[in-house]
Amino acid sequence: MTQNLYFFTVLTPTYNRAHTLERVYESLCEQQFKDFEWLVVDDGSTDNTRNKIEAWQAESPFPIRYVWQPNQHKKTAFNTGVKEAWGRLTVALDSDDTLLPDSLQSMADVWRGIPDDLKSGYIAVIGLCARPDGSIVGDRYPQDVMDMTSLDMNFKCHVKGEKFGCLQTEVLKHFPFPEDIEGFVPESMVWRAIARDGYLTRFVNQVFRIYHESEDSLSLEGAQSGEKHALGILLLARDTVVNCLPWFRFQPVAFLQAAARYTRFRLHLQHAGKRLPPAGELQGNMSKLLVSIMFPVGWALYLRDRRRHA
Repeated sequence: MTQNLYFFTVLTPTYNRAHTLERVYESLCEQQFKDFEWLVVDDGSTDNTRNKIEAWQAESPFPIRYVWQPNQHKKTAFNTGVKEAWGRLTVALDSDDTLLPDSLQSMADVWRGIPDDLKSGYIAVIGLCARPDGSIVGDRYPQDVMDMTSLDMNFKCHVKGEKFGCLQTEVLKHFPFPEDIEGFVPESMVWRAIARDGYLTRFVNQVFRIYHESEDSLSLEGAQSGEKHALGILLLARDTVVNCLPWFRFQPVAFLQAAARYTRFRLHLQHAGKRLPPAGELQGNMSKLLVSIMFPVGWALYLRDRRRHA
């Protein structure tokens, strides 16, 4: 069980990001809300990350814990952080992003606004992201406060773009990222599994995070990312056409697009000489029909990727 020594654990998985961690630290020093810890999980960095963290530990106005592990993957570092977290709520803050000074206070206020007898049925409070120039990333929510599952928000309300907030630590422990799947696994895989289990999210039109573009940000388009992240993208497409079919009527085009991506990135896997794991196989007649219908489109997209790569 989570110790709940703090209201929040700000969890930052990191790998060779000593050059960007300082802005994370500075944004945490500016927080109006003080009941939190900063948990940095170092996924085997070879730069001076440890030295910087130890220097901040000696002067920080809030507790900092540093956990080092041999280099594995961000998803494994995230799982390690959730296991180690001492906060009731976890704020997963990337090693190159920042919070607004009132972000933790605002998230705490929204969470406290959920009736106590209902809190166990909620996974998160999720708000918006903004760029350094103040522009909002992606869509706003249709209403300023909305309670629903993340799947309903995605497929029924058609809200797109990067979002950010806090999540119940104890619930996260029951939905770890799969570590037996090689490489990148989209976060949506975990959030969708939690939503299918019935957990609600309180969505609010408040900016909590400043999103900084970085050179190694993942792009789902192009042959290079297709080969490198093919399995993870394929698994998300498979999850759409297999596990999300109850939402098909709300966004049929999105399901057809996912069916095409399944073929596209399966071909990328084959080109890279990698086998499809059992978790990637299709199940059910409807999912197989969708992929069959969209096979020519998926094939054409794969060929376009290969031409661009060449």
